Parts: sequence; structure tokens; C-alpha cells
Amino acid sequence: MVVGILKVRLSIPGARSLKEKRKVVRSVKDRVKARFNVSIAEVDNHDLYQTADIGVAVAANDRVHADSQIQSVIRCIEYKAVVAGIHVEFINS
Repeated sequence: MVVGILKVRLSIPGARSLKEKRKVVRSVKDRVKARFNVSIAEVDNHDLYQTADIGVAVAANDRVHADSQIQSVIRCIEYKAVVAGIHVEFINS
């Protein structure tokens, strides 16, 4: 089993309040949840208006499948928001 872990930093330049930020984050999370069988949550920078860190985890039988899922999630997120940074790692068990 392989677990793929993705951390994406989003830039939300138009957000002037936490409410506006949450709207963007919720939209990204809902789209990813609807399209992929992954766990997703906002994991850092909760109090910053124009930055959000999203964490995604996927479990798969092999690394190729996990990497494919992670890359698909990245493309989906890039379609909905401005990505400022990406960190990916895999854990084998």
C-alpha cells in the first residue's frame, strides 16, 4: 500500500475577508471531493485572508496509481485557484 500526501498553497489575491477566503477554499474542496476518492482539508494558514494550505491524502495499491491520482488532483485544483506552491510525498508500507 502507498499513501500519497499532497500539500498545496493557494494564493487568493482577491480575498478581503476570511469569509471570501472560505468561499474559495470550500469551492476547491467540494470540486476535489466530487471528482476523486481522496481526503482533503485546509491544514494551515487559517487566519490569513489571501493564503490557504490544502492537504490531500490518497491511498493506493502502488505508487504509479497514487502519483496519477495526485497529479489529477493538482490539475483540478489549478483549474479552480491560483497555486503558489506544491509539495508531494509518498509513504510505502
